[in-house]
Amino acid sequence: MTETETNAYDVVVLGAGPVGENVADRTRAAGLTTAVVESELVGGECSYWACMPSKALLRPVIARADARRVPGLSQSVQGPLDASAVLAHRDYYTSGWKDDGQVGWLDSIGADLYRGHGRLTGPRTVTVTGPDGGERALTARHAVAVCTGSRAALPRLSGLDEVRPWTSREATSAKNVPGRLIVVGGGVVATEMATVWQALGSKVTMLVRGKGLLPRMEPFAGELVAEALTEAGADVRTGTSVESVTRENGSVVAVTDNGDRVEADEILFATGRAPRTDDLGLETIGLEPGTWLDVDDSLRVTGHDWLYAVGDVNQRALLTHQGKYQARIAGAAIAARATGETLLAQPWGAHAATADHAAVPQVVFTDPEAAAVGLSLAEAEQAGHRVKAVDVDLSTVAGAGLYADGYKGRARMVVDLEDEILRGVTLVGPGVGELIHSATIAVAGQVPVGRLWHAVPSYPTISEVWLRLLEAYRDA
Repeated sequence: MTETETNAYDVVVLGAGPVGENVADRTRAAGLTTAVVESELVGGECSYWACMPSKALLRPVIARADARRVPGLSQSVQGPLDASAVLAHRDYYTSGWKDDGQVGWLDSIGADLYRGHGRLTGPRTVTVTGPDGGERALTARHAVAVCTGSRAALPRLSGLDEVRPWTSREATSAKNVPGRLIVVGGGVVATEMATVWQALGSKVTMLVRGKGLLPRMEPFAGELVAEALTEAGADVRTGTSVESVTRENGSVVAVTDNGDRVEADEILFATGRAPRTDDLGLETIGLEPGTWLDVDDSLRVTGHDWLYAVGDVNQRALLTHQGKYQARIAGAAIAARATGETLLAQPWGAHAATADHAAVPQVVFTDPEAAAVGLSLAEAEQAGHRVKAVDVDLSTVAGAGLYADGYKGRARMVVDLEDEILRGVTLVGPGVGELIHSATIAVAGQVPVGRLWHAVPSYPTISEVWLRLLEAYRDA
């Protein structure tokens, strides 16, 4: 056995997805030597099996849906999508599942890449087992950042391995369109992938344990998305649990809790996420493998002044853009502590990830799109805020009518009655994804309602919904 080679750095980053890349970018910008360890592809889940491929698949679907609502154009786009072209478009945006470009970017910022599986072997020490079985020990003078993300969580069902189910990875990288697809779940992955594959020609059946889709958003969001999926031809069954799955003569058979048998060519389980912390050596530093990691607002792990957990692994907000936000905060905090600078740890400070508590934006790229930031009405009430919700039918806004014939959509603004600031905003309708950042600024900036009256929306845009919401609040 060869002797383990040891290299010392200021910072060691485990995971080279968008989160790890951003931590490395910030620490390198501060002049700290940085090593990045990656066992798969540089760019991570988002680049190859999540954000980028899923949105590349969805874009033609949404564009066709929008075009079908425009007079003079609708008759030209009634035919099927070119599935081969859509899949090729997806392949382009994943760079054919090759990471040369992202490796080049790491090189350009001066970070050292170690390919292989990294495990903690004690405080500030990581051992990397390379593809050839060789080992290298990396030591960190200031910080180790765990940025290993999350993986799809599968339910405990007998025979599931033999069924070879899809997870989000297979759903975004499949090479062929299944004739029939069962989607188990009702969250973001489930609704987006049901939208994609139904539009590409699959007969989709959704089996949803809860009472509606998109349960973390306002109830009307899931209702409008379910209505549209049903109109598109999907079979959406809520209040339905899967009791067993088998593969018979090449087909998947799912048996539900009410005894129904649903057959398909493939089955996708979109039933949650689990942290990728099971084989990181956490036990060597007194932490439990396979668990989410608790952190403070600077993303430092509780009880370990050198260890940071950034992105999905801390379970604060499982979204790529929030992970990248955390990475910018963590990188700045690591640099400040390394150089002895004063930490700006107050809420909304340079070293405090505050938006995770108060202003998390998200867009679900279904048809219609659903977008939200901050708290829903129920969440605001549960948090003890005295709030009022005001709703507007988006079809009453001139810009929405111009955007699409028969526009269907809804907007909600949750106002804190004591501070007269927004606690949350939800928008559902075609094209609303590009509106959510204005809501994010209002929520994160805690802009008073009185000042929002002076943020004049351009006419005729869908953004005029802001004026209608303010009027509804005034008149309520």
